[in-house]
Amino acid sequence: MKKQVALGIDIGGTNTTFGFIDREGNYLADGNIQTQKHEDINDYLRELYMEIEKALEPHREEFDVIGIGIGAPNGNYYKGSIEFAPNLRWHDVIPLCDMMKEYYPNLPVFLTNDANAAAIGEMVYGGAKGMKDFIMVTLGTGLGSGFVANGQLIYGSDGFAGELGHIIVSPNGRQCGCGRNGCLETYVSATGVKRTAYKMMAKYNYPSDLRLVPFNEMTAKMVCDAALKGDMIAINTFKYTGKMLGEALANMVAITSPEAIFLFGGLAKAGDLLFEPTKDHMEMNLLKIFANKVKLLPSQLDKNAAIYGASALVWNELKL
Repeated sequence: MKKQVALGIDIGGTNTTFGFIDREGNYLADGNIQTQKHEDINDYLRELYMEIEKALEPHREEFDVIGIGIGAPNGNYYKGSIEFAPNLRWHDVIPLCDMMKEYYPNLPVFLTNDANAAAIGEMVYGGAKGMKDFIMVTLGTGLGSGFVANGQLIYGSDGFAGELGHIIVSPNGRQCGCGRNGCLETYVSATGVKRTAYKMMAKYNYPSDLRLVPFNEMTAKMVCDAALKGDMIAINTFKYTGKMLGEALANMVAITSPEAIFLFGGLAKAGDLLFEPTKDHMEMNLLKIFANKVKLLPSQLDKNAAIYGASALVWNELKL
């Protein structure tokens, strides 16, 4: 008897990765292509199809592919389209699910944004198993989020609900890529950490190796490594980042009353440097009815998390 598997596809601005995963979360086969090199969406899908088929070929007699899940920036769950994604070369509305069905007419195809996919992945494979109410926060170049209430992902009326990264936390604050000012992700993200580090260097006279690093070469990991060595500029950077995130999460708790909040992504790997100030400032700003009720946890989706999330979309939609 063939093993049922879901195909998960994660579309990033630079690369697209995919994998075949079974219901138990076993990662069975994978592949990738470059997203950025394709100016034409049709050329991109043609290469993606060829690479998927190449990865599937050795397992065709053992796999029963039941559906395709896709995580993509600005992915609209309701319409199955990518809409005006700023970090992709196709700056329009792309009916991706319909286009994928031209290659796989007998398979259901589901699409959501990458952070929502991560939330579903946490619910199906990770630390949110059995939870009905939680928030997933993805901390990478930007800040994404997925809100689950009563066991259902919140999509809103148009498919774009849950944009925690674009709540205004500082009116007239830092300029954001979305065109507005003061969005949370300008403070809490890998890019935000870099901007904060330079703010701290201007504010304090502490000696720091970070002062020797040009802005375009600095990374959040460098700041993290410096903080672990006792660099006060770096330590204060993470304290400020945790303060901004904790205050924002306290507001979100008042809206959805989650059992837990999961942090995922490169910035979350900073561990206690980020978790401790975030937890402190969240608790400090919570309504008393929510005090000490909400767990702040690292995601259990580690390796290939984006693909796990995309594949989990299939299991979640088909209720298998």
